[in-house]
Amino acid sequence: MEYTEDPEFCSMIDRLRDEIGNGTGEVPAAFGRLAETGDPGELPADPEELHRVLTAPGQPLWAREIAAYALGVAGDPRAFEALVLFLNHRDPERCVTAAHALARLGDPRTARAAAALATNELRAAYALLPVRLLAELRAPESVPALIAVLERRLPAADPHWRVGLACVEGLGALGDPRARPALESALPHPRLGAAAARSLGLLGPERAAERA
Repeated sequence: MEYTEDPEFCSMIDRLRDEIGNGTGEVPAAFGRLAETGDPGELPADPEELHRVLTAPGQPLWAREIAAYALGVAGDPRAFEALVLFLNHRDPERCVTAAHALARLGDPRTARAAAALATNELRAAYALLPVRLLAELRAPESVPALIAVLERRLPAADPHWRVGLACVEGLGALGDPRARPALESALPHPRLGAAAARSLGLLGPERAAERA
């Protein structure tokens, strides 16, 4: 692919410029020109070179992130494990990049991994991007996982209300009537109520068969 035409890739390179220039550790040979110029067009096109950067020991984090992204958007399943790790990273910008690549990877394992990350209560603070990814994937795992996460975020004092909001919005976009009870439970919430009402509207009128 032509990386200079990929806005997400160019944004990632801009974000990593300082890390590339100031990082400790050796710049991978395949990324030498990219590190010198900062030009996204200097990324090697050979997937084997990218895979070597991704898996070789001692590679700087920024190089592994770039390699994983490039392989992911190219549909190379060898990027899957690294992208899932970046999706669960403490740096939210790395999570954004990983989610973008995972959505384009087309790996059947992605939805299960995103659901596992989103529903892990010990990592609730990092669940925002997995939740958004689940909504984008529209996979069989998406609605049950988003409902489960939303139900945990309903207490008004819950600090992770932004995750709950993403669930509410995602469930509305998915339009699955199974979400109705959880969305109705979110209506009284001071931060989620308005979005829950909008999402309920996207589900359409309740049918008698759904109430039975």
